[in-house]
Amino acid sequence: MRLGLFIIILILCNSCSSTQGYSDIELTWKKALVFFPSEKMYKEKTLLRMEEIKINKISYKNKMPLLLYLHGCSGLGDGVFLQKLSSIGIVIIAPDSFARSYRPMQCNPKTKKGGKNLFIYDFRSAELTYALEKISEIPWIDFNNLFLFGASEGGVTAALFRGNVFNGRVITQWTCTGAPLIEGIDAPKNEPILSIVKESDPWYASDKTISQDGNCGSYMLDRLNSKSIILKNVSGEDPHNVFTGDESLFEIKKFIRQNIR
Repeated sequence: MRLGLFIIILILCNSCSSTQGYSDIELTWKKALVFFPSEKMYKEKTLLRMEEIKINKISYKNKMPLLLYLHGCSGLGDGVFLQKLSSIGIVIIAPDSFARSYRPMQCNPKTKKGGKNLFIYDFRSAELTYALEKISEIPWIDFNNLFLFGASEGGVTAALFRGNVFNGRVITQWTCTGAPLIEGIDAPKNEPILSIVKESDPWYASDKTISQDGNCGSYMLDRLNSKSIILKNVSGEDPHNVFTGDESLFEIKKFIRQNIR
């Protein structure tokens, strides 16, 4: 009994502190990747982290629209797609869930199967909420033009977040179906949704999951200005990754432009 209690306390301590003196939730923000429309903001760095930016020394003639990006179960990736997306004139901030000192994998990329650690969904929801608190400290953000974009595991959080703060949200590589814990779209009814998934995504096949095949479109029938896109699989491409071609980039740019105020 005492051993079990000690293990629980140890896990809780690991989840709320780090060797750098920051809590885990703070680290997801400090290690967040930031993408600016202008490449000059990068100062020749391939990937720019929030902790490297002097927020108050950045200025824009007009306040900038912002997109918060929630990565998938294997991490942030190379950032190429997000940099291309920012070129339309939007700042993108992508919190790094794997910056946490305690952050197990929720999925197995080799077997293409998820659901290993369901509490991760609570992690991702907390990271989004914290990011929304932190952007209030950024003076050059246009709070009338906020967008949410989630991929795969991050797409679950993007679908289920209930806050009424976004102009629109993008859900990719997720079907919005499955167990009650993760099923559906909880965004306000008046908020436009764009969902993109590939047909016959192996992550959601019947031999890998229970009732997760399909797409988010079935939850968008009463949502105006929303759209569900099912991409055809292309030979040689990852059947889960919707960012390999040009269609997703075109559709997401179009969606953001249509919903900027």
